[in-house]
Amino acid sequence: MGPNATDTNNAVQASELPLVIERSEHGISRKQFSPNAIKVLYRLKEGGFDAYLVGGCIRDILLGQQPKDFDVVTNATPEQIKRLFRNCRVIGRRFRLAHIVFGREIIEVATMRGHHEADEAKNQISQSSEHGQLLRDNVYGSIEEDAERRDFSINALYYSINDFCIYDYANGISAIKAKQIELIGDPETRYREDPVRMLRAVRFATKLGMSIAPATEKPIAGLANLLDHIPAARLFEESLKLFLNGKAEENFIMLRQYGLFRALFPALDKILDANPDGLEHAFILQMFKNTDKRINADKKVTPAFIFAALLWFPLQSIAKKLQQRDQLSEYDAFAQAMNKVLSENAQHVAVPKRFTLGARDIWHIQQRLDKRGGQRAYRLTQQPRFKAAYDFLLLRVQAGETELQELANWWTNYLGQDINGQKEMVKALGHQGGPKRRRRPRKKKTEQ
Repeated sequence: MGPNATDTNNAVQASELPLVIERSEHGISRKQFSPNAIKVLYRLKEGGFDAYLVGGCIRDILLGQQPKDFDVVTNATPEQIKRLFRNCRVIGRRFRLAHIVFGREIIEVATMRGHHEADEAKNQISQSSEHGQLLRDNVYGSIEEDAERRDFSINALYYSINDFCIYDYANGISAIKAKQIELIGDPETRYREDPVRMLRAVRFATKLGMSIAPATEKPIAGLANLLDHIPAARLFEESLKLFLNGKAEENFIMLRQYGLFRALFPALDKILDANPDGLEHAFILQMFKNTDKRINADKKVTPAFIFAALLWFPLQSIAKKLQQRDQLSEYDAFAQAMNKVLSENAQHVAVPKRFTLGARDIWHIQQRLDKRGGQRAYRLTQQPRFKAAYDFLLLRVQAGETELQELANWWTNYLGQDINGQKEMVKALGHQGGPKRRRRPRKKKTEQ
């Protein structure tokens, strides 16, 4: 909890009478919005519907940031939206949404949400699990009800093209000024409805430089296990948002603080708990620091590298156990451990195959980096994932595996040489890491 947090424990409630911020007061211009989002608003208006820009795009502009997405909310149903836009596709089961496609840009249009106690005769669907989690939520309502259904007060901000005003239903402007992440409604109920809100609270806090309000923060640690009931594919998407937004290091620290990291990577979390100040923690922290540095410098980061790092120590732990238990060779134990660690973690975070294949390559190359004789070093550099594997080696050294420093220096020098220099470096190794020559047995002289 940061210095801006207040001492209130009262839950934030949405109001039926919003605070209306006039155009002259909020200073937002339509030029700051996506032209395609404006087109969608006007098309809906011409079709006889109410439509607003909502949530993150309003919040980010008020904070002086450039929004990445522009979301629209309307009283039109997904079917009515589809009839207005030829470039529309309706997606989702849990939440039915309309995506209006403009080339690479997608404007997401949601129908205003209503309360779950809505009249059953309206043929609307709301279904909850035994844990209180919303499985389906296609109950439609008014803008006032929609504001109550928003997760955080900073996201219950609506911009209208009718009068160019911002409508604030949950004191979101005050929360922005106070730099606080506040859930709308009773926090425990809202987390039970959708446990991913706990991850979103962390992500918004670090992204926006805010603190989580006391009432919003209080139930998190006790409800963290509810994430075990979230589909692994959805947690993969949330992991990408947490670790590829330039705030991965801060997110990692907060996830661990609130007990949320265990739901994503339980095997690693257990290892970190056993040795909180050890090499493992230093390695993960350094990996996230490097990731943030690359993203903030507009450099490419592959999720394969991140997941290879997050599962590296669980992989080694499993390999060691297999080697001892089943009397396997180091290579065979490592190969089996790769399958096992990926299979086990897929139950929590479903990493797509294109990334797990990359992680496997990075791990495989770690075992081959010290085998440099003959053509081995050159052939290794031709592997598609070699650069990522080399960076992984440097990360291991950075984190404290000093015994690998000499090997890392050799590869750094090797990669800086031309082909002749590389050959000389390999020659200087002698037969280290190369195949041993087999001596042919001498033929016995036949007695005459």
